[in-house]
Amino acid sequence: MSAMSESLDELDTPGSLGKKAAIFRESKGNESVLGSGPALIPLRSPFQPPGALHNRTTAAAATLFRGNRKCREGEEMQMGPVPNAFPDLFSSECLLPWTKNSTTQVIKVYTEDNSSRAVEVPSDITARDICQLFVLKNHCIDDHSWTLFEHLAHLGIERTIEDHESILEVQSNWGMDSDSRLYFRKNYAKYEFFKKPLDFFPENMVSISSEANGLMNHSEIIQTFLNSSTCPEIHGFLHSKEQGRKSWKKFYFVLRRSGLYFSNKGTSKEPRHLQFVAEFCDSDVYTLLSARKMHGAPTDYGFCVKPSKSSSARDLKLLCADDEQTKTCWITAMRLFKFGMQLYQNFIQPHQKQKNSPMVSFNIRSISENSLVAMDFSGHRSRVIENPSEALSVAVEEGLSWRRKSCHRLSHGSCSPSQSSLSNIAIHMAQPWFHSKLSRDEAHKLITQHGLIDGVFLLRDSQSNPKTFVLSLCHTQRIRHFQILPVEDDGELFYSLDDGNTRFSDLLQLVEFYQLNRGVLPCKLKHHCARTTL
Repeated sequence: MSAMSESLDELDTPGSLGKKAAIFRESKGNESVLGSGPALIPLRSPFQPPGALHNRTTAAAATLFRGNRKCREGEEMQMGPVPNAFPDLFSSECLLPWTKNSTTQVIKVYTEDNSSRAVEVPSDITARDICQLFVLKNHCIDDHSWTLFEHLAHLGIERTIEDHESILEVQSNWGMDSDSRLYFRKNYAKYEFFKKPLDFFPENMVSISSEANGLMNHSEIIQTFLNSSTCPEIHGFLHSKEQGRKSWKKFYFVLRRSGLYFSNKGTSKEPRHLQFVAEFCDSDVYTLLSARKMHGAPTDYGFCVKPSKSSSARDLKLLCADDEQTKTCWITAMRLFKFGMQLYQNFIQPHQKQKNSPMVSFNIRSISENSLVAMDFSGHRSRVIENPSEALSVAVEEGLSWRRKSCHRLSHGSCSPSQSSLSNIAIHMAQPWFHSKLSRDEAHKLITQHGLIDGVFLLRDSQSNPKTFVLSLCHTQRIRHFQILPVEDDGELFYSLDDGNTRFSDLLQLVEFYQLNRGVLPCKLKHHCARTTL
């Protein structure tokens, strides 16, 4: 894959991926720099003298140029298209279809550490195309969770750009003086509601129809949103900020296909009591980044509805929920009402391509919990360990044996705590899930950015106790923090989450164990948070 990426970067033929996806930095004048490569200069005819850009072209020279151009056009018409020498390997459709468009523009994409890269793209490029481009450039694992975010700093809001949306159309709605950015990062919760809809739509907030009784299953909830003939409804109390005022008031809101409404009389849903708030054919839903600080919201679970063509704070419909689950329910329902079946197509499209492309499927590593099982290789035949207590004891014994081997390798028979601690630091410092100097609030923010679904985690240094570590884990849309304590036994240093009952020689073993077993945690470790640098 690295060789293929290098060859794509070196191609400079018209319409090629290397030319369409040229990464460069803008500088003054007409000069641009592509890494350490050649500078980009204005194109001119090969028959044109160097000074002709600044001198007036004579009539004879102009006639000569037109004649040469006509000759070249005639030759191209006679030659016709170049045949495909490898029809079995390369179909008529390009790997990235957007490279067929000849009109290009330059966009800038950022990551969490505010590093950025400028990329020249066609005018019809989508968010998914941009994500695939950066996945290839950075040699990332494409687990279908990479996402582009629209970040409007002057309004303090951001949203997920859907995979099918046109990036240049999104940018066309930005104001000239606004500090607006595109961010490239993971969002594990982007399509999680298709897998676990009951976690996103509480029963007390959803009404499918007046005839529906009893509990709803997974398929019924999603089908009601995707089927245009049904009339699902989201209802509940939200805080709303009145236009032109600083105060927030609590109203009963109703979300339907026709739009968002609030009741001016308690929980009444009668048409005469419902006041129209917004519709979603020409509006988008955003998350408030600093609801309390910037907008004076009563809680941190704020969101808003913004007209697509407006970049003014006066046009925002500011709302605030009492908890994370309520906020997620409203935002997810608004996305489904706006895009409908297109969201489901975005969800299944990568899986269909992976299934239909056996040549590239082996390059995509699976990191799901189903691919991790406890195995026993001590006998003549290997077997899967299904008993949790047996798996725990085997893992502890395995950790002890690894510990003894590492000690022997470091000190040829003797291992001191200082030597072992140094080796452990070197191990976990290189892992993508470890963030050394990260505060509790920063960890909370990073996990929230990656999506509040079960199993999203990271490890970090403890701010209160320098000798310990902290595991930050998301469960039921809440982030919990577990302290990892060092345990010393017979001159050997171990790490434990349960007061020494289960010990590990380093943090890497600890993470691998809890990816297989829940143990004392509320759920297994599934998705790690990692910072991406472009």
